[in-house]
Amino acid sequence: MATDVKELMAKVGKIRILTNRLIDDQLAGDYHSTFKGQGVEFDEVRPYLAGDDVRTIDWNVTAKTGVPYIKHFSEERELTILFMVDVSGSQGYGSVRRSKMELAAEVTALLALTAIRNQDKIGLVLFSDHIVKYIPPRKGRDSVMRLVREVLAAEDGAAGGTDIAAALRFLSGVQKRRAVVFLVSDFLRSEERGTGNGERAEYESLLRAAARRHDVICVPVSDPAESELPDVGLVEIEDPETGELELVDTSSSSVRRQFAARAAEESEELRRFFAKTGIDTLPIATDKPYANEVRKLFKRRARKR
Repeated sequence: MATDVKELMAKVGKIRILTNRLIDDQLAGDYHSTFKGQGVEFDEVRPYLAGDDVRTIDWNVTAKTGVPYIKHFSEERELTILFMVDVSGSQGYGSVRRSKMELAAEVTALLALTAIRNQDKIGLVLFSDHIVKYIPPRKGRDSVMRLVREVLAAEDGAAGGTDIAAALRFLSGVQKRRAVVFLVSDFLRSEERGTGNGERAEYESLLRAAARRHDVICVPVSDPAESELPDVGLVEIEDPETGELELVDTSSSSVRRQFAARAAEESEELRRFFAKTGIDTLPIATDKPYANEVRKLFKRRARKR
């Protein structure tokens, strides 16, 4: 147990050093211009002045006083950033130097450290086919490392399927004020994207509802072995979410083609799904650097604004 804790803290320390190096003034500036000022909060009611937007007139106060008053709003002084991280069985997989869960922890650290530099609050929801852990949003650099530690620690117990719909229902119950929500998952085997039209419709409805209330960004995590099988002969493959075993002949070119075609189809289906919902995405992969993808997201959103 002591060794496990030691290894965990070593991983956390490594991620802290890595992500601190990646955060520069440009990235912090891009973050600020992308997210700051997207929300407003009520400040006061004050008398109407020439040049004020007539659409902000408070008709109730105006009717009572006989003098035109307006509602004045100010930019939110801080944001709430909530990371919803999938810790189901498939997230523990990785065919290269890190698992999808470790990659999720690194990206969470990078985004969280950037948010903390802007005095924002950060929180965490870990989920699989149920809610595993919830850490309410708070400020401080210690909060960042706790989030990373919790994501990495969840890898040892990663199991079960993925129920994103349940996680979104939980979000609506605990986060009443608007937040920036990073939904980090491989989006594989989720119950909502199964064969049932009703399940898919509910999933889309919940995601759209969350996007109306919050600023939702989906972070699909992938591994190269999920899109292309290597030629290594007979291999027994275990489904990490169901535990089912299957013997696969990877030396067969037909089997490899079918696997690649099915993976490409699922990837395209996911891309179309995100395009249909109009939700921003931050695609990351275990075999590719992610810092540039984060920068691209910030710049893309800044251009939209």
